[in-house]
Amino acid sequence: MADTSDTRTPAQIEADIKLRREALAETLDEIGVRVHPQTIVADAKAKVVANIDHTVGRAYVQVNRVVSEVRAQFVDEDGAPRLERVVPVALAVVGVVGLLAVGSRRRKR
Repeated sequence: MADTSDTRTPAQIEADIKLRREALAETLDEIGVRVHPQTIVADAKAKVVANIDHTVGRAYVQVNRVVSEVRAQFVDEDGAPRLERVVPVALAVVGVVGLLAVGSRRRKR
């Protein structure tokens, strides 16, 4: 059989009860803070901001990658423009702008 007798003195028992009450009060205070509406709103805002920051960071990396790839098409490793690619693109842009200018003049008349 197990010995169920308590060898503590009444003062020790009271001290244990006091410590457990203090610990319980601290736990209840913490729970109260966690379930407080302001805490819940602040936590939700923090999560949204973190998700936005993460999304913006990923978008920045993706855009940076695309820009680097496009740049690599028009500039060589030394930084000099690749004229065989720049000139046709420039001519195409000038042609499109010219067509848009002619089209807008016709609409105004």
